Amino acid sequence: MKAFRSALLAVMIASGLVAAPAAFAKPPVPAVEAPYVAVAAQYDTTHVYVAPEDFDKFTDSFVATFGGSKSKEGVFQVTPTPSQTMSQLVFTPSGTISVFGFKTPIPYPFGEERTGYLVTDMDAAVKSARALGADVIVDTFPDPIGRDAIVSWPGGLKMQLYWHTQAPHYDALQTVPENRVYVSAQNLHKLVHAFVKFSHGKVVSDVANAPGVEIGRPGDTYRRVRIESGFGKMTVLVTDGHLPYPFGREVTGYQVPDLAATLQKAQAAGVKVLVQPFTSDGRDAAIVEFPGGYIAEIHAIAAK
Repeated sequence: MKAFRSALLAVMIASGLVAAPAAFAKPPVPAVEAPYVAVAAQYDTTHVYVAPEDFDKFTDSFVATFGGSKSKEGVFQVTPTPSQTMSQLVFTPSGTISVFGFKTPIPYPFGEERTGYLVTDMDAAVKSARALGADVIVDTFPDPIGRDAIVSWPGGLKMQLYWHTQAPHYDALQTVPENRVYVSAQNLHKLVHAFVKFSHGKVVSDVANAPGVEIGRPGDTYRRVRIESGFGKMTVLVTDGHLPYPFGREVTGYQVPDLAATLQKAQAAGVKVLVQPFTSDGRDAAIVEFPGGYIAEIHAIAAK
């Protein structure tokens, strides 16, 4: 009898004689589209922390290598808890950096964020990042010229989001640098899915067997994913973490017109070449260390 009643109810629902239970009548809730909050690549800076005594040596060597100019240097509190740091922007045709030389101990977790991305709406950006699985490890706080927050994406990619009270105006870049992110295979899909949604970006290449020379392991292969968005470029390097030094320490890759000429200028300014030039994926590339310890990849389009 119980089975008969259930069958009869199903027929009546299908015939429209009885309303379906409310749980089945509700339409599915559509996924919320992430707001577009990017500005442009020249406003997305690599954060470089150096000792105060290395501050000028580093910024001078960076300009000597890439060209460009510096903003006025100052001492500010840029964290939500008391601290003091020397601070300066360095503008180059190949990318912008924010340089910090803390005169006090650095409050946690500052120094772990790799980049600062300018957003059009701080509250919307933080809400969107949270909804997509990012951990907001430093909630929104005011700084001398705007507001900031630090988020951590799946795989441990930490970045600062920032907003200025008065919109800044920086010259467009000649070449867009890449944020170089090393992750494990288990976090690849979560990171790419979340960041592409957040940035309204796209995967421009996904190579399952990229040459291992790019991570210091000639003869091996690894997976490499390249992403482009309004925030600029991101290269995701998927590895088992068995990386020879200095691979994995380079935060940003800078594109230049001529690698050999750039390295010559860099070395004249006190920059060390840690990985000698090699060619892969249509690039000539090298890894260098600037005075103060900042490690970067530099590459140029290889001659055909």
